[in-house]
Amino acid sequence: MDTKKIFMVFFIMTTLVSYVYPSSGQEDVDDEPLVHPGREFDSLDAISPASQDYNIYMLENLPPKYKMYLETCMDKMKPIGKCGFDDVIKEILTNEPVSRECCLKVVIAGKECYLEINKLMFRLYQLKRFASQVSLEINEVWNRCSAEVESPSSSDDFEI
Repeated sequence: MDTKKIFMVFFIMTTLVSYVYPSSGQEDVDDEPLVHPGREFDSLDAISPASQDYNIYMLENLPPKYKMYLETCMDKMKPIGKCGFDDVIKEILTNEPVSRECCLKVVIAGKECYLEINKLMFRLYQLKRFASQVSLEINEVWNRCSAEVESPSSSDDFEI
């Protein structure tokens, strides 16, 4: 009987301690980019006829009101200078911060538009494999951009 009690106490204590102190053997993957910049990121642009058909089919089957809403959002995020939405996608996937100019474009569009456009982008064939992994990064980019645009910077003269 005593051995059983000792085992149970040991098991419970070990379980509680493991929740308080996660294993040092775990690798911190939060800082790892989903795609490494350079050739790996550039290869995402490659599109096959089958993937192009998938994208066309997916876009054609969006509800008309949703398409209109997305078009309005895309109009709000028209390129400013040399910053395109691809740069924002690149930050999400590679953890390489976009310029203040790109952040301005994201903030001008608004959080709801930014989130919906990203939702659509990560439904495209080339990016859909990352869809389950990017929600945290999408929010981090929004938070960083909104904070950067709201704080004054002596190097950039952008106004909202």
